[in-house]
Amino acid sequence: MKNTFNQIAGLVAGLCFAGVAMAQVKVESGWARATVQGQKATGAFMKLTAAQATRLVAVSTPVAGLAEIHEMKMEGSVMQMRAVPALDLPANRAVELKPGSYHLMLMDLKSPLMKDSSVPLTLTFKDAKGVETQQQVSVPVTTAMPNGHADGAHKH
Repeated sequence: MKNTFNQIAGLVAGLCFAGVAMAQVKVESGWARATVQGQKATGAFMKLTAAQATRLVAVSTPVAGLAEIHEMKMEGSVMQMRAVPALDLPANRAVELKPGSYHLMLMDLKSPLMKDSSVPLTLTFKDAKGVETQQQVSVPVTTAMPNGHADGAHKH
């Protein structure tokens, strides 16, 4: 009986660990751009690295009425910004969300985002098998791009 219990406990622990390992996406260098009174939108940026191929399929935050994954790209001679349904994260390859490229758009802000505060974000990922996982992160709010980031042409 004791042996069976230990086997079951080991199996449950292994499954829990596997679920956590699969859910994890490394989030680095996250930040959100500070806003001024009356400004209703801003961007959040970070570097994402997934151990296995996955997709970022949603983002949410309590500081905004709406949060979306956005892409900026040239269409002819005009820079266009649009929401995208998901962002592919190839296995073991960093994908940088940065100004002028892919980023998280936080809209209908409930109050200004003040420098030196932080923004909680819930990132939702979907793996190749269709399993969704969520990851909580908190990013600092700053008025200027942190060191180590190349600035894009567009400012939020």
